[in-house]
Amino acid sequence: MAEIDHIVLGARTLAEGAAYVEQHLGVAPRPGGVHAGFGTHNMLLGLGRACYLEVIAPDPGQPNPPHPRLFDLDDPAVKLMLEAGPCLIGWVARTPALDAVVSRLGPRGGEVKSMTRGDLSWRMAFPPQRQDMNNLIPALIQWESDSASTRLPDSHVRLLALEAEHPEADAVRDGLAERGLETVLKLRQSPHARLLARLKRADGTEVALSSG
Repeated sequence: MAEIDHIVLGARTLAEGAAYVEQHLGVAPRPGGVHAGFGTHNMLLGLGRACYLEVIAPDPGQPNPPHPRLFDLDDPAVKLMLEAGPCLIGWVARTPALDAVVSRLGPRGGEVKSMTRGDLSWRMAFPPQRQDMNNLIPALIQWESDSASTRLPDSHVRLLALEAEHPEADAVRDGLAERGLETVLKLRQSPHARLLARLKRADGTEVALSSG
């Protein structure tokens, strides 16, 4: 069974992303590390033992990778959006059976890639671009080490709900269902695509992070 592993906030720089998280959630994310060969680096905020928030940005310390950066960070529309400030750009679902799911989905499942950061190791499969329904169909992850969420201190911020809107809501719903995620994302029909995460801060205040 698949479930939410983490939500992803994109930013032009990690400094911008960290400041945004602290402003909106009342706590600063901690340093994560470098995704060597992928042209990105991150910071992380624990949302309990089974979920976390990832702040991701292009890594100026790496050369441009030979392939697009994760979460469409090289896409001109995404770059323009992040010029206005950090925002939610995607989410990742955890599964214990990545190979089986990708094999069943065929080309729609994407290519499985192995990644490491320090002593963390995992494998991910991103849906092919233009089949991810504006990043509402998540990348799938299978941890080969402990999950990053188990290594993070508890920020006492909690993810209450993950919601989405899309003009082709039925197609999004089908894509989620074939990954075992039909009950994870609250989905509505709308003229515009949007991902929305509702969170509760440590002080009890509820806030929302959105892709637009």
